[in-house]
Amino acid sequence: MAGDKNELEKWATDVIFGRSRGLAASLMRMLLRALSWVYRFGVRLRLRLFRKGWKGQAHLGTMVVSIGNISVGGTGKTPVVERFAKELTERGRKVAILSRGYKSKDLKEPQRWRNPVTGQTITSPPKIVSDGTEVLLETKYAGDEPYMLAKNLPGVAVVVDRDRVRGGRFAVKELGVDTLLLDDGLQYLDLDHSIDVVLVDQNAPFGNGYILPRGTLREPPANLCRADYIFLTKCDGQPLDQLVKQIRKHNKEAEILQCTHGPKHLQGVFHDEVLELEALEGKFIGAISGIAQPKSFDSLLKKLGGDVLFHTTFSDHHAFTAEDIAPFMHRCITRGVDMIVTTEKDAVRFPLPEEMNVPIYYLRIEVKILEGEEVWERCVERICRRVERDPGEWTEERLRKMESA
Repeated sequence: MAGDKNELEKWATDVIFGRSRGLAASLMRMLLRALSWVYRFGVRLRLRLFRKGWKGQAHLGTMVVSIGNISVGGTGKTPVVERFAKELTERGRKVAILSRGYKSKDLKEPQRWRNPVTGQTITSPPKIVSDGTEVLLETKYAGDEPYMLAKNLPGVAVVVDRDRVRGGRFAVKELGVDTLLLDDGLQYLDLDHSIDVVLVDQNAPFGNGYILPRGTLREPPANLCRADYIFLTKCDGQPLDQLVKQIRKHNKEAEILQCTHGPKHLQGVFHDEVLELEALEGKFIGAISGIAQPKSFDSLLKKLGGDVLFHTTFSDHHAFTAEDIAPFMHRCITRGVDMIVTTEKDAVRFPLPEEMNVPIYYLRIEVKILEGEEVWERCVERICRRVERDPGEWTEERLRKMESA
């Protein structure tokens, strides 16, 4: 059943990106395009309700920094959230990350948490992945990205709830945080945003050009007008004047910086061994991933000198099972690979194989700013000084663009 579902998801992805041919694929694209117009209308209506004040937003009395995008997956959001959380914590802010916990499972029993300050026991709180002192939930209940953030960010709270207003209230009241990072927050308008950081993947800035479900855009490019800061991600140092010019058609005020998601080192999935990137050179590699853009991972391994014999891919956020891993491990053994490499996000979902015949590592990624270090500094300083967006910044031109997109 899981295999059939994965194949269906992969076929749907191929249909959307035009890789799947034939009558069935063509008919499906026609249907999805019609549904896209319905989705676009819903986006416009929802934004108008919020901007006209007909639908209320919660104000929690603290900084709320939204980090999101206008497309689905693949912009490198999680490493950017991690960098913000780490930098702000180092500068004395008490940070909590709010996530919806995409594809996380419901808890079998309500979580209980004791407030160390008041001594009060809270029953049925939002899912507390980390209270800033320890990781409290497993990956399957936290979601892969929240768990990964909690593991990598001591001192930072991670709270999961589909109702992120509820999650935010808990973080402020019980955990005593003064800065909320709203993970994947651009479309989450129930909670007022102090600052909007929007990520744009320079490799596919506007997806395949279509709105969901025909394409990968959650909103039209014109809605970039809501951004206070725009991070161009996965850059390689090449000039991006044309892309910046396109973005400026939609947003003339936002500050723009360029960054890359560079590999840092290899780390063992089931042990603490850390290897320098040079360890990949000339090695025969079996790669496995369940991410939005597997080709970029494959290309990175090859760029680092690895000889990728094969790359087994699954849909984004796929929950690996023993049945998924067994044939992959068998193939690795029969092909004589030197090592198995996966992504950090996939590593937290990787089940322990029955036989560890081949060492398994994940590639640790970090964000590096290539151009616009001063923009980053101004953004972080603005958060630390609690300089929120002036409502007057929502000029008539920006509102008109957003509501007519």
